[in-house]
Amino acid sequence: MRTALFLAALLLATPAAAEDIKVGIVKTSSSGHVFVAVERGYFAAEGFDVELVPFEAAQPVAIAVVTGDIAFGVSALTAGFYSLAGQGALKLIAGQSRDLPTYQNICYLASNHAFEAGLTAPRLLAGHSMALTQIGAPGHYALGRLAEKYGFDIKGMRLVPLHSFPNIVTALAGNQVDAGMLAATPGMAAVERGAAHLIGWVGDETPWQIGGVFATAATAEDRIDFVERFLRAYRRGARDYFEAFSASDGTRRDGPTAPEILAIIAKYTGEPVAQIRRAIGYVDPEGRLDRADIRHQIAWYKSQNMLKDGIDGEIIIDPRYAQDLPAQPER
Repeated sequence: MRTALFLAALLLATPAAAEDIKVGIVKTSSSGHVFVAVERGYFAAEGFDVELVPFEAAQPVAIAVVTGDIAFGVSALTAGFYSLAGQGALKLIAGQSRDLPTYQNICYLASNHAFEAGLTAPRLLAGHSMALTQIGAPGHYALGRLAEKYGFDIKGMRLVPLHSFPNIVTALAGNQVDAGMLAATPGMAAVERGAAHLIGWVGDETPWQIGGVFATAATAEDRIDFVERFLRAYRRGARDYFEAFSASDGTRRDGPTAPEILAIIAKYTGEPVAQIRRAIGYVDPEGRLDRADIRHQIAWYKSQNMLKDGIDGEIIIDPRYAQDLPAQPER
């Protein structure tokens, strides 16, 4: 009897084995809150042993979730993502990062030749060649928003899909394209090396919802506890990130915990702290979504014939998990 009681007590005292999961990210500062959640043990506290799987661009992350290579994607939202989600394969369950004024998350760069010839601001991009990771990538939408703002036709530009941030930097350094749009971490590294010139920030020009957290529709439907545990850990990382880099009014400012959080991001990206400090995007502390901008993104991709008319943002967002931002100004 005593032996049986001892074995029962031992089983109760032994923690359950952590569940191995893979999470797809793009290894830039915009994934900083995910790095924090891993480093500070927030995922471990929810029973997960997380392996971060880095991608060179956002579009392949959505495909990897659908194929089952990773459990969750935490990346920018693309036309490819919306197409898969519109077919019922994926669900958007939280926000990732947003571009807002005073934050430096995605930059516009000009090649040295183009800058010397007068390309010194985003409003001057009309008629120029522009390197993007892919057609339908987040940068494509941001460029479309910029064209709407300044009244030029994006079709008058030569868009060059180069599939990764390193390829964009190489093209800029070789003056093969006039401009490029890329995440701030590799972008600022290129500027530091003299490979390109910084001409503006997307957040200062056209604020928007850059990314989200997504899983397969089957995971969202059948594994509710699994998803909720993941999001609890994720939001703890988001709150730490927000407290480190945002003032009480939401504008960019380093707080007392910024040095520690910067060190974590530097560890996971391999970039110097000084460079990362200039490449901090906005992360909502609760991982909320700008639903109005999601609708605008879908409408814009449809206008460019990259999405079918039947795709509906309200179906893509899973209301059981995703939290909405307070109403934003009409666009």
